[in-house]
Amino acid sequence: MTSNFIWYELMTPDQDAAIDFYTKVVGWTAAPHPGAEAGGGRYMVLSTQGVGVGGAFQFTEEMKAGGMPPMWLGYIWVADADEAAARIAAAGGSIHKGPDDIPGVGRFAMVADPGGALFYILTPLPREEEPTQLAKDAPGTVGWHELYTSQGEKAAIGFYGDMFGWETVREMDMGPMGTYRIFGAGGEEMGGMMDKPEPLPRSVWGFYFNVDSVDAAAERLTAQGGTVRMGPMQVPDGSWIIQCSDPQGGVFSLRSIER
Repeated sequence: MTSNFIWYELMTPDQDAAIDFYTKVVGWTAAPHPGAEAGGGRYMVLSTQGVGVGGAFQFTEEMKAGGMPPMWLGYIWVADADEAAARIAAAGGSIHKGPDDIPGVGRFAMVADPGGALFYILTPLPREEEPTQLAKDAPGTVGWHELYTSQGEKAAIGFYGDMFGWETVREMDMGPMGTYRIFGAGGEEMGGMMDKPEPLPRSVWGFYFNVDSVDAAAERLTAQGGTVRMGPMQVPDGSWIIQCSDPQGGVFSLRSIER
């Protein structure tokens, strides 16, 4: 199996309000996970078409005390979480939590790349059945992954290439903003990497959630107290995007084929 993002997680100071927001804006359904818990609290699974794509949990008191902002993080599949964590640390990344077991789910670690962008690695437990595959652009799935990096996009693809086998598919010249490096694996485009804009305080991964229409989603978003930070704008593959924040301050993006 190719190392790719397989799960997405929202860390928020108000879980109930965030779930109400995202179910109305993106169209996910939410239900408590029957086994796994995060930080001793309730873990809510976000699903589309009956398939889980992510989860949400409320900050622990330790996270609040440490000043952690609301954020989305992605889980990258690895064959061996302990071995992958060791390689990440040896390559200049850092280990923030784990490796440890999530009962009934698998073995994970929270890590960061050499530029400081956080993500998870996960070795899932074997399943008796194959997971349901949703269409690439189906509403509620993640259509694009974007890294804003302080280490330089060329160095970033070197790190992720060594760790996960990702490679540059093509490059786009964005003028004063530098190069937008589209990366992928196995011939499939997964996302883009670019140098972090100056106002952004840290390196970060961003995720684009597919919706039927960014215009309609923007109306739902603002009605629920969210903010459109940029867009709508059309990107080179012909799809439309908006960059947004939820009422708690979590940053995300929306993407649709038709505006």
